[in-house]
Amino acid sequence: MTGSDDISRMSGTEQAQRIRNKQLSPVEVTRAVLDRIDALDPVLNAFCTLTADMAMDAAQKAEAAVMAGAPLGPLHGVPVSLKDLICTKGVRTMLGSEAYKDFVPDEDDIVVERLKDAGAILLGKTNTAELGYGAVGHNNISPTTRNPWNTDKTPGGSSAGSAAAVAAGMGSLTLGSDGGGSIRSPASFCGLFGMKPSFGRVPAYPGCRDPRYPGLSSWESTEHIGPLTRTVQDSALMLKVVSGPDMRDCHSLPGPEFDWLETLQQDLRGKRIAYTPDFGGCRVDADVRQLTAEAAQVFATEFGCEVVEDAPDLSDMLDLHWMIILRDSDLSGMRELHRKGLIYMPHLRAAMEQSYSAEALTDAARQRQEVVMRMWRFMSKYDLFLCPTVAYPAFDIDQYGPDTIEGAPVESLLGGLPSLWPVNHTGQPAASVPCGMTSTGLPVGLQIIGRHLDDPLVMAASAAFETARPWAHLWPEIATT
Repeated sequence: MTGSDDISRMSGTEQAQRIRNKQLSPVEVTRAVLDRIDALDPVLNAFCTLTADMAMDAAQKAEAAVMAGAPLGPLHGVPVSLKDLICTKGVRTMLGSEAYKDFVPDEDDIVVERLKDAGAILLGKTNTAELGYGAVGHNNISPTTRNPWNTDKTPGGSSAGSAAAVAAGMGSLTLGSDGGGSIRSPASFCGLFGMKPSFGRVPAYPGCRDPRYPGLSSWESTEHIGPLTRTVQDSALMLKVVSGPDMRDCHSLPGPEFDWLETLQQDLRGKRIAYTPDFGGCRVDADVRQLTAEAAQVFATEFGCEVVEDAPDLSDMLDLHWMIILRDSDLSGMRELHRKGLIYMPHLRAAMEQSYSAEALTDAARQRQEVVMRMWRFMSKYDLFLCPTVAYPAFDIDQYGPDTIEGAPVESLLGGLPSLWPVNHTGQPAASVPCGMTSTGLPVGLQIIGRHLDDPLVMAASAAFETARPWAHLWPEIATT
């Protein structure tokens, strides 16, 4: 009999294979993961809504299907969790907001439909920053999510609970969302692989699209849904299930001309790659700088790539992202929430108390076009672009960002490093891969950015790096005791 701890340590791919081969049952897998959640989540607070009874009922039905020889989907019987910005029919979806603490959607998000069709079992909803407007795991309706590697630190955000859950073995598969780094930042802080696919590759609805709900309808032009997993293969499996067009999302792309799992085999030899430690002088933590530089050299010394230190100049655009997010937001609706005392985050309250001229918002749109121009011109010289995912490791649990980097005060919530948000504006594919641990035992991520729509090369580079510098065997102490 396979022990529950061993099951929790399996990749989602292995769980699916063993269920298909009748070496494990969906009930056994789901029970093992729920036991893990019972043991660890009182400390980590990754889940804001746990659907244990529903999960066990679904697992029993999945087991019956296996025994009956019914057709099985690629995720049949495998437990998954979902960030609480992703709508789930009949299951509370709070968006980390007091305004939505009792909100129960009447329809599933497209990705939820596809996961269910693939046979996945919903464990529950994972905690997020309020309405997704922060790189943290706290709000005013759920206990603060903690980083499994150090529970005094944040797991990042806004896909905070998703990252903490997978990092601690509370389910191998999860979906987060990324409007400015909200998959990649927590992947970096928690030692996971996080993939932000090309914009439109994974459709979104009703999230980001439903004008009935302020906050839920925000971030339309920057939000990407994608996986956070311990292995690149698990993310490829999830993306194979959830990607592809849907008429409910006018931004969705045609079906990919590639197989997500087959992308992992692509050869990197001869690729030309840019790397920057700091975008030309931005402050970066010393450990982050060293570990990402060493990781970039792996592409040259072991993969046969040409690696050049270079970066696009975005120094005059560091305040742009916040204006684009406000332009994408339902300001009237969110101001009404603020008037009712239903906005919690200080920076979000401050934003709702300001006025914005049409010129300011259209200027932001023009600047965004400039970012797109600079990025495509830069990427025309390179196949991939490498940089630190975040300028610093996980910061203290009760903050919205670090106070200092290398002794210098931090003036921006994003730390001043333009590594995350630009590729939300351009829609380029980007992933964060673990590349080492700081001197204090915190994970660090290397970001791999691809050209427009070149998800296959990002996945291939991520898989190659995982093979060269594996990380999935590393577990935080809380998950091993």
